[in-house]
Amino acid sequence: MARQRVRFTFSADMVREPIIYRLGHDFDVVTNIRRADVRADMGWVVLELDGTDDEIQRGLTWVADNGVRVDPIAGDVIEG
Repeated sequence: MARQRVRFTFSADMVREPIIYRLGHDFDVVTNIRRADVRADMGWVVLELDGTDDEIQRGLTWVADNGVRVDPIAGDVIEG
């Protein structure tokens, strides 16, 4: 199993789309939301993804192809 942390940035037209749900449902990837700020005109979500490297990459490609910006994150994002 692999684990990867990423940040999704959503434009106004993508904020209401169930991208994270579909990522977890349509791909063999477990999603864990670590931080988020979602508003009517934009949003970002930091996710921890668990799955095989291939399945995570396949899912992230699908997310990016649907218009969501995907950026990798190193380290933990939750502060005490």
